[in-house]
Amino acid sequence: MSDGPLIVQSDRTVLLEVAHPQAEEARHELAVFAELERAPEHMHSYRITRLGLWNARAAGHEAADMIATLERYAKFPIPATVAVDIEETVGRYGRLVITRETGDAPVDEAGATTGPAARELVLTSTDPAVLAEITRNAKIAPLLGIRRDASTWTLQPWARGEIKQQLLKLGWPAEDRAGYTPGTPHDIDLVESGWHLRDYQKQAVSNFFDGGSGVVVLPCGAGKTLVGAGAMAAADTTTLILVTNTVSARQWKAELLKRTTLTEDEIGEYSGQVKEIKPVTIATYQILTARRKGEYTHLALLDALDWGLVVYDEVHLLPAPVFKLTAELQARRRLGLTATLVREDGREGDVFSLIGPKRFDAPWKEIEAQGFISPAECFEVRVDLPHEERMEYAASADDERYRLAATAPAKLRVVRELVEKHRGERILVIGQYLDQIDELAEALDAPKLTGSTPVDEREQLFQAFREGSLTVLVVSKVANFSVDLPEATVAIQVSGSFGSRQEEAQRLGRLLRPKESGIPASFYTLVARDTVDQDFAQNRQRFLAEQGYSYTILDATALAAA
Repeated sequence: MSDGPLIVQSDRTVLLEVAHPQAEEARHELAVFAELERAPEHMHSYRITRLGLWNARAAGHEAADMIATLERYAKFPIPATVAVDIEETVGRYGRLVITRETGDAPVDEAGATTGPAARELVLTSTDPAVLAEITRNAKIAPLLGIRRDASTWTLQPWARGEIKQQLLKLGWPAEDRAGYTPGTPHDIDLVESGWHLRDYQKQAVSNFFDGGSGVVVLPCGAGKTLVGAGAMAAADTTTLILVTNTVSARQWKAELLKRTTLTEDEIGEYSGQVKEIKPVTIATYQILTARRKGEYTHLALLDALDWGLVVYDEVHLLPAPVFKLTAELQARRRLGLTATLVREDGREGDVFSLIGPKRFDAPWKEIEAQGFISPAECFEVRVDLPHEERMEYAASADDERYRLAATAPAKLRVVRELVEKHRGERILVIGQYLDQIDELAEALDAPKLTGSTPVDEREQLFQAFREGSLTVLVVSKVANFSVDLPEATVAIQVSGSFGSRQEEAQRLGRLLRPKESGIPASFYTLVARDTVDQDFAQNRQRFLAEQGYSYTILDATALAAA
């Protein structure tokens, strides 16, 4: 027992005393396997979940290491039940293993194995009782083939993804060692002229290949695209890259042309505007999930070439229909890239099962300390509603109150003050609602960028902002994702998606690229006091605390002194 910053409770809740001298290092180690649930000023609350433990195990952390972390920083002895639960839960990962048998398979003229033995998937376990338990489950049984012996069943050839989903729900996550198709070979090398992959990026690529498939978690600005390029260079195969939108697709293409030996002729864009299929094809999630007469019209893209690698950019935003499609891509290596594994729809388990478990995770503050992303200060500015607006809010239906609070006219004055306070810096003003964006653009005499802005115009505005000829840009949520604006130093979030932690990751990420100017980043969120706007802000505060950022609350009337 020590006078540490943690209190570990028998319900797997862990309390972190924020003001304790060891709080930062304890938070850093705890975040490996526990999820932050609440982040009030003085005491943060974490929850140790099964999925968090399995993700940590898949990333190479042992149960003994996790228990040692709790013991090292605990103020009181940790409950014996918690240590036992951690050991037993972590021990479940890998008790079931999916492999592929080749046996004495026939060989075709090209030297490849053929016939059923070449493709036979098998599920094995070192614990026959576990195998007997799960194979009697009504949802597992249809996915099985024949029973070989007490520890081995064959699987239906199409069931590799679905059985991993079902086993996770039963509490027995399978380790997938069935291997991957190499795809059509295609030579890709990095061109490291004047730059090199950073050590953590190399480690991320290495961990990904050691594990076969899975997710790399890195903050925005830490070079997730370069990890993708490094994985492509290591794989040397045809690659399908799935991204959030067309702007992101073109930024990926520009980075690959700059950082690798790939040429224009080797990289295709598959979007609403262009339909190119090349050895490296970059497609948007929107086009993949587009439907006509109830049918997905672009599924042929998944089999257009013999892809050896599929990269999912911003995997935490993966549309639900893509999970079903991904279940059928289990024979191909899959790399998920994200700044946060948090999904607002709660489908983290499907990411774990179908894309793969977490293979690498570098905390934001650790990379910031190394100088690879810009330091950031985060502020919540609380704005009082005038009496008339407060009465209108009080009299409104529940489903109207958030919009009224988020679009309160009183916020406009505060935005003007913040823009003036940071005059000369490059400022993003971010809103959720189109009429509010129109008002902000007019009041600030600044251009606006929304979902209806043509792609070419978006790129022109972003380029003017990067060059500094444009210093204030009013944007909707289309600027949340994969937009490279390295010199942005200020973001003013006027309204957002009900306190979404995903969104907070993306918006803060716009500011984290290292600046040539050396100016630290400032991230402001405007919140209407005593409304649901303030309630939702607690989610955003939790995300920032999870990443190790302080969160200062300011009163709008005292803003000038901040």
